[in-house]
Amino acid sequence: MPKIEVNEEVFYTLAGRRWNNREQFEEALTCAKAELDEDSDKSLPPGERVLKIELNDTNRPDLWGTAGAARQLRVYYGSAGGAPGGTPGGYPFFSRPGKLLAAQHKVRVEKSVQQVRPYLAGFIASGKAISDPMLRDMIQTQEKLAWNFGRKRRTLSMGLYRIARISWPIVYRAVDPGSVSFVPLQWDIPLTLREILKQHPKGKEYAFIQEHEPLHPLLLDAKGGILSYPPIINSADIGAVQVGDAELFVELTGTDQASVTLAASIVACDMADNGFSIEPVEVDYEYDTPFGRQCVTPYYFQEPVFCSLARIERFLGEKLSAGESLAALARMGVRAAGATAAERGETALGEGVRAWPPEYRNDFLHAADVAEDVMIGRGLNSFKPQRPRDFTIGRLSLITYFSRQVKEILLGLGYQEMIYNYLGSRKDLVEKMRGDGGRIIRISNPMTENYEYVRDSVLASLAASEAVSGHAVYPHRIFEIGKVAFRDDTENYGASTRQYAGFLHAGPQANFNSAAAEIQTLFYYLSRDYGLEDSSDPRFIPGRAASIIRKGKTGASLLGVFGELHPELLTNWDITMPCAAGEIDLDLLL
Repeated sequence: MPKIEVNEEVFYTLAGRRWNNREQFEEALTCAKAELDEDSDKSLPPGERVLKIELNDTNRPDLWGTAGAARQLRVYYGSAGGAPGGTPGGYPFFSRPGKLLAAQHKVRVEKSVQQVRPYLAGFIASGKAISDPMLRDMIQTQEKLAWNFGRKRRTLSMGLYRIARISWPIVYRAVDPGSVSFVPLQWDIPLTLREILKQHPKGKEYAFIQEHEPLHPLLLDAKGGILSYPPIINSADIGAVQVGDAELFVELTGTDQASVTLAASIVACDMADNGFSIEPVEVDYEYDTPFGRQCVTPYYFQEPVFCSLARIERFLGEKLSAGESLAALARMGVRAAGATAAERGETALGEGVRAWPPEYRNDFLHAADVAEDVMIGRGLNSFKPQRPRDFTIGRLSLITYFSRQVKEILLGLGYQEMIYNYLGSRKDLVEKMRGDGGRIIRISNPMTENYEYVRDSVLASLAASEAVSGHAVYPHRIFEIGKVAFRDDTENYGASTRQYAGFLHAGPQANFNSAAAEIQTLFYYLSRDYGLEDSSDPRFIPGRAASIIRKGKTGASLLGVFGELHPELLTNWDITMPCAAGEIDLDLLL
């Protein structure tokens, strides 16, 4: 979970009140789903004391900074004084769909970045000189957003620039990485973009994002001055923000427009709470985007969410009126109004509330999220404790018992159990296995391409183990019992998750007959009947593979497959010994 370090004096000032008792402060932090990780050192001067806070919610990136965490406490406890804003409508610099504000400063996004890093958001912050604690907190917020929310800068990064050195308008374009050079931060000689990735510390750290791309993104001003090479490094000239600077341009780039825009909104609200004046920036695209070809940021794009009072009662276990729910949401900084489901064409749900997320939040995805804020806003201690009405004893599921039975048989046959990740790359799960990828499930927001797909078979995992076991004494016998998932149009969510048992035998004697003997032994000790049919599975040698069939009153069901692995598959994995393998759907067999 994210951890932040905040200047104690700045935090209490922004929160509008001070907590001198540790227990009271820890209780107060619950409204932000946070806890005090380490108290400040009271031997230090007040301006140098630091609080370490751990956030327990990865869906609230607005809390990953001093201003955001303090804002939640200020709004929740209704403290007088402190920084302005904190509730929807308290930040007048936001544009909204159909109501774009006029902006004096513009950024032109060229079509060349559409396939590289297509989205940008930004704003102007002025009217206050940056102090050392403030600059430290801005850098911390920048890194937390880019590292956690932006997946190590892959999908989101942020830059700060001194306006005095910028000639407007700014241009965002993609260039040949060997054709442009500039002096990056913490360096004293010019480097090309390609050289930055190989020589600069930040370039080496984040080279994985851009090094394989033919074009790299670049921010330039109207005179050709380079602001930065996003998401890698700022320039040492325009991009070197220092203590005392009072006029800044803040930009964020990334691969998802909603995430980039939300992050810009969070930083803008934080800086507004710190006393800065925020001015919008117009971003003009040469191509279509989800928010249009022209977007003025900060930009409010969130949609309201309806939650019925019946659902709130079901989620929280206590009946609340619309007024109580609205009051609880107001303590969380959420603007809400009474509504009926009939207004949304959902007459069965009855009366409820419609909630608009604050400008700095976008975590309302379902009615349950509204109910959660009602719960926190009302206070966890306000709910009456109830004794459990049912006495239940937990037990293992039938599939777990059955899987253990299969495991014992395979161990008795001389196989060694393996445990693998359920996620993998397309190269391992599809290409090396001679598959077409027709039923495999891809994750929409993978952290890395090595864990981009959910496996649809156990055999790829077993083959990966055999690929690195060539120096071990043969024969090799390994198995795994675990989950697989694949596309299935007959299921409600379009996917099916199953428990599979897979085995692999590598050695001079590994062949179709040895695999058939293992299958026969396994089914004998499970007291299950089965039949065999020819299999055309591309993972196996044609004519040396069989489908395991169970025949019933409703027809035949495919329980699994086994046979000799195809030579091309063995070559793909650099396996030098014949292999016989198979897998069985234990859910179906049970």
